Amino acid sequence: MKRVKVATVGVGNNISALVQGIALHRVTGSLVGILRPALDGLAVSDIDFVAAFATSPAKIGKDLAEAIFLPPNNFPRLAGELPLAGELPLAGDLPLTGDMPLTGVTVLRGLTSADEIDRVAGELAEAEAEVVLYAAPSGLPETARAYAEAALRAGAAFVNTTSDPVARDPQLLDRFAAAGLPLLGDDLASQFGTSVVHHALLRLLEERGVTLISSYQASLGGTEDIRNIAEGSSTKHQSKLNAVTADGSARDLVQVARTGYLSQLNSHKVAYINIEAQGWGETSVSLDVKLKVHDPSGAAGVSIDLIRMAASALRNQRCGYVAEATPLFKSPPGTSI
Repeated sequence: MKRVKVATVGVGNNISALVQGIALHRVTGSLVGILRPALDGLAVSDIDFVAAFATSPAKIGKDLAEAIFLPPNNFPRLAGELPLAGELPLAGDLPLTGDMPLTGVTVLRGLTSADEIDRVAGELAEAEAEVVLYAAPSGLPETARAYAEAALRAGAAFVNTTSDPVARDPQLLDRFAAAGLPLLGDDLASQFGTSVVHHALLRLLEERGVTLISSYQASLGGTEDIRNIAEGSSTKHQSKLNAVTADGSARDLVQVARTGYLSQLNSHKVAYINIEAQGWGETSVSLDVKLKVHDPSGAAGVSIDLIRMAASALRNQRCGYVAEATPLFKSPPGTSI
């Protein structure tokens, strides 16, 4: 099957984890951490990056494989299993940078104003991008919608991994549907993150007949995206609440603290979940959970499926929102902004 051509907006930690993970999978064939080895006939190794956009002057003009390791990125190198130069399948004649094969994709200057939408749309069209993966920091709603507009003009599917409302914008969703293009979003639910675990625990209480009294979650992380969220994004807070209380029944009993930033954590995210409840005879039940993960890995483990869902929908002329993507998002269409 024809390989999927992907353009990424943002060259941060999440993209570093995704690009490195695909390269590692091509070498080892390992299925560790992969839910769907094939999705609608598309394998993990069928993803090709054809364009990348960033605003960091240090990353612009660099090969994508070089840019993913530049500060403030701090996701570690997944180099332990990568081969020596000349041994990497599907790398062609491109040289290696460190432990990664060069991609041949030069990072382009991202949008700095709405006047540049046509430029970006032209660059997407020239690269023949099928899917635009929006992985810039959350908290930039106008920028997110501008890139969605560029994808629309270029005839590409759009996947919004951030908490900014794009797929939840009814007018924009209608325009993608009218153009025959898929639009997936908003705010991906990490592969095994705080919100997923918290929601599962609350659902388990309900299934077992245990009465919830109160619950909270608090998270700390060290990536640049988390720093941006800690300093400004209110949409992320609402999106996390959407995910934890998806059925609405526990909304008044659950609190989500704003994410905190600690540079010492690097790409790790540490989360704490507390649940206070009552069982039979009004006896107390108390649960405390600590979760520690590499936050970018959790994003990449979901993005690999969202890219293939978007590409499959585009190729099969399924437009607008793709319903099977709903479990992979914290705030799909219809949830609060």
